[in-house]
Formats: sequence, structure tokens, C-alpha cells
Amino acid sequence: MKLKTADYPTETSPQLYVRLAGAAYLLIIIAGLCGELFIRGKIIVSGDAAATARNLMASEGLWRTGIAGDLLMHLCDILVMLVFYRLFRTVNKTLALMALLFNLIQTAVLVANKITLLVPLFLLGNGVYLKAFSAQQLQALAYVAIKTHDYGFGVGLIFFGFTCLLNGYLIRRSGFLPRLIGILMQVAGACYLINSIALILDLSFASQLFPFLMTPPFIAELTFSLWLLIKGIDVEKWQEKASNW
Repeated sequence: MKLKTADYPTETSPQLYVRLAGAAYLLIIIAGLCGELFIRGKIIVSGDAAATARNLMASEGLWRTGIAGDLLMHLCDILVMLVFYRLFRTVNKTLALMALLFNLIQTAVLVANKITLLVPLFLLGNGVYLKAFSAQQLQALAYVAIKTHDYGFGVGLIFFGFTCLLNGYLIRRSGFLPRLIGILMQVAGACYLINSIALILDLSFASQLFPFLMTPPFIAELTFSLWLLIKGIDVEKWQEKASNW
């Protein structure tokens, strides 16, 4: 099937939207790290519901900022997904569509999962209806909601793991991006899958694996985002693929 000029005008370089995707991807990484390490990481006290509740109520604004940052991150996901599909459908349309669908499911799961971070604010509030529970019960329920978010995040990453595996393959086959980045993204996808499956099957084992499994994805995604932002793609090779699509 010949590519229509309206779909990919030869006079228009894809570098602009590629670099926009790189910037959005980098923002996703930064927002994700800030939310987990510098916001929730400072408020949540592992295994201590009472201390977590005190920290949360003392830093409610920070907690809400973390949720807002996560939602911004998922908005950026949409831009990244659109650009990746536009790029990689010239390599293999079916696999590019599969990657897009896996990523859509991941984003939908993670957006819905943000609701669990609002639940502790309701439970630790001043509603009259909460008087039916003791303070200890409310703190415990709030902590359960926070732990539920951890599992929801793990479930979402199962789908993102497949996204990384597919995108990594498409990068390797593309010719307009370095094969090494494709390999790194596939390693990242495998790490996400192993971590999420371990989280569901054995929490203690997953806790031991987590520091080791999250390093390769960080390296891969940071490298990929910076490459897109700074270097972009080989436009000639991409246009060659596009012209034969």
C-alpha cells in the first residue's frame, strides 16, 4: 500500500513532534520520581498507619500536589503514545497498534488508581459520618487504601511491560533509531513484568527484587527520552520507511 501524501507530507520533518514526545517522556519520568520519592516517600511510613496518617494530614497540600503531578504525567502519556504510533506504524502497523493499546490500558488503570490516593483524605477528614469508626480504624483503612495504590500501580505496569517489549522491537527494526535503545527498552519491559508478577505472587520477594529491577527501566527510558529530545530520529530513514508504508 502506497503512503498518501496527506498522511506524511515529505516536506514536513517529524523532528518537531519527536522532540515534543521526548520532552513529554522526560516530564513523565521526572513527575513519576517526584511523586514516589519526594512526596509519597516522605509521607508514607512503611507498616505504621498512625504515623502515615499524621504525616498525610500535616502535608495534605503536598499529597494533593503529588496526585495532580501524576495526572499531568498521564496526560503527557497521550502525546507520547500518539507520536510513537505515528512513528512506528511505518515499521509494523499491527505491532505499533498493539503497543498503543497496551499503553492505553496501562494509562487507564493508573489514572483510575489515583482515586485510591484520595480515599485517605476522606477517611482522615472531619466528616460526621466518620464518627462511626475509631481513629485507629480510620488510620488503618487509610493505610489500606495507600497499599492498594501500590498494587494498582503494579497491575498497570504489567501492560506497560508489554508496551516496552513491543516498542523495543519496533525501535530495533526501525533503522531510524539506535538498536541499542530498542534492546534497553525490551530489557525494561521484562523488568516491569517480573516486578509486577512478583508483587502479586510474593510481596516479600518483590520487595527484595524491586531495587534491582527498577534500575534498567530508569536507564532505558531516560536514555530514550533524552535521545528523542536532543538527537531525534534519522529523518531520511524514517521517510524511506514512510514512503513504502
